[in-house]
Amino acid sequence: MSVIYVLLAISIVVAVIFFAAFIFSVKNGQYDDSYTPSVRMLFEDELVNTEKLGEESELDKSIESNN
Repeated sequence: MSVIYVLLAISIVVAVIFFAAFIFSVKNGQYDDSYTPSVRMLFEDELVNTEKLGEESELDKSIESNN
């Protein structure tokens, strides 16, 4: 039974160490993203299709007529 108490104490100590390391890295800016904001304007916005399902869009009709 004493082994359970020892393992529980060790696991709590390890968890506290990992939590402290996480807090330390967040405060030092380890997870800050400095690259994406500078290239975000180069990404194209996704087109949202607001048409009803089952209806063909004008683009689909023009592609089919060209084939």
